[in-house]
Amino acid sequence: MWPDIEAELIVWLKTQLNVRHLTDLPANLTEILPVNQVTRVGGDDDSIRLDRALVDIDSYGVDRAAASLLARNTRGLLVATLRGIQTTNAVFGRVSTVSAPAWRPYENPNLRRMGATYEIYFHPVS
Repeated sequence: MWPDIEAELIVWLKTQLNVRHLTDLPANLTEILPVNQVTRVGGDDDSIRLDRALVDIDSYGVDRAAASLLARNTRGLLVATLRGIQTTNAVFGRVSTVSAPAWRPYENPNLRRMGATYEIYFHPVS
């Protein structure tokens, strides 16, 4: 069985960045900024062992500069550092940017959101 990519990324990202990482946004989002929301949005597999996940990461900040900085720091970590990392349940391979961090509208005017999409290859730990 393939690991939950969202859960594995959240655990790893928490060790790398001193911000909250989650899948579901809480009602008090403006009170806990900055935040990264991690969401698998698709992908496929090789029918045996290798999973190719498409993952959106939305970075929220108090202003556009803060959201952009968090998104760019997250991108740097994923692309430059995640390959070869093993968590409790997953081993990560190639990581590439499908869509670089860019402005994404959000209905709350008290925060800003930058989002990016990544292609992440991984497989279960033996």
